[in-house]
Amino acid sequence: MLSLTLGLFAALAWGIHDICVRYVSQRGGVLPALASVLAAGFLFQLPVILWLGDWSVMTSKAYGLSALSGMCYVFGCIGLYKAFAIGPVRLVAPIMGAYPILSIGWAAVSGQPVPWDQWLAVGLVILGVAIVGVLSDRSESGGAQSVAIGWAVMGATGFALTFAIGQLATQSGDELPVVLATRLVTALGVIALLILSGGPRLPARSAWPLLALMGVLDATALGIVIASGGLDRPEFAAVAASIFGMVTIILAWAFLKERMTPGQWAGVAVTFAGIGYLAL
Repeated sequence: MLSLTLGLFAALAWGIHDICVRYVSQRGGVLPALASVLAAGFLFQLPVILWLGDWSVMTSKAYGLSALSGMCYVFGCIGLYKAFAIGPVRLVAPIMGAYPILSIGWAAVSGQPVPWDQWLAVGLVILGVAIVGVLSDRSESGGAQSVAIGWAVMGATGFALTFAIGQLATQSGDELPVVLATRLVTALGVIALLILSGGPRLPARSAWPLLALMGVLDATALGIVIASGGLDRPEFAAVAASIFGMVTIILAWAFLKERMTPGQWAGVAVTFAGIGYLAL
């Protein structure tokens, strides 16, 4: 199924992005890094979407939903960065990876029939992500665990709403302008929060190339999931994209030589069994 395939590409992009977050988060605040990533992604998308987007079919409803999707993404991104800054991974990763429950629930509420076996497959995806996350880090939290849980819940809810509302916006307009409008609102929202928190602060110049790469990866992944709104079963793109945390761990094993336990590999197998069933 195309929506699942695109979701896997989004997960790969976000997985690489999150490896970069490990480096960036240790060298600056969350808001300056996030604002830079979002701005870079917007500039990357701008010329392509201005050229290829069908702006004539955009309606006021599409713009309004895009703006709402962008505001939800602000909360999702901040929740993600804050939760992983506090940690530990074994606590916050399963919560962040559980947002497909909300995505599938939204589809059911919107009138899209969701058979019991698809709920079971989504549960397998979430279970696999949880297994990998729980076994990934034995360190203690850098702060109160209840605070980390709160940020993780905020992030998961923000992502679920972003994808659901963004995909809904594509049904009232063209996918590419929706993606760009969503990105613009998100970038402006984080920049506004940065100014309110004490004024704009630029990350170290040495981090700019990495932040630009992160912006391209994030913009690509978010664009893929939102643009899937015009496909059959678009919620499956959000389900597949939810494995980004697991992808990060696998990439760290492959390229950074970090250890993967047999239990984690079992979690990977469970996750892809669920995704494989949804693709049938």
